[in-house]
Amino acid sequence: MYYADIKNVDVSNGPGIRVSLFVSGCTHHCKDCFNPESWDFNYGKPFDEEAAGKMMALLEPSHVRGLSLLGGEPFAPENQAAVLAFVRQVREKFPLKDIWCWTGYLYEELAAGKIGEHSRELLTQLDVLVDGPFIMEQKDITLRFRGSTNQRVLNVQSSISSGEPVLMLGY
Repeated sequence: MYYADIKNVDVSNGPGIRVSLFVSGCTHHCKDCFNPESWDFNYGKPFDEEAAGKMMALLEPSHVRGLSLLGGEPFAPENQAAVLAFVRQVREKFPLKDIWCWTGYLYEELAAGKIGEHSRELLTQLDVLVDGPFIMEQKDITLRFRGSTNQRVLNVQSSISSGEPVLMLGY
């Protein structure tokens, strides 16, 4: 897997101070995407042990609330194994930090295992999922942590427990 960027102090992609990983590769190609250079699966740098180690060090301070995964597309089948391996590391070392993920896929597709080999397992590692493609015609700049009204901010663990998508309150 390649990554487009790592943000060491991100206050836009989830609550509090966060570390964000923008993975490379996306087949959604949403109209007016804010990050179209990340559509290329070979854009940026390899997400290797050095990059993962850098991110782990950035997550270390107590004032960092959590990890945000964006793209590109973290749930692209080509990215799932690497993203899953990394979030497992984060969960093991930082069990109290939350993990947010943005995807153009729908929760229902991921939970049913319809997208790639690891989608269901990757979901189990997340706290919050912002799902659905960005739709320019539904753009709303007043929304928190999402760009268009079709996108949902979901409590993943409650969604898994209930068997249906559960919206995060306040978003």
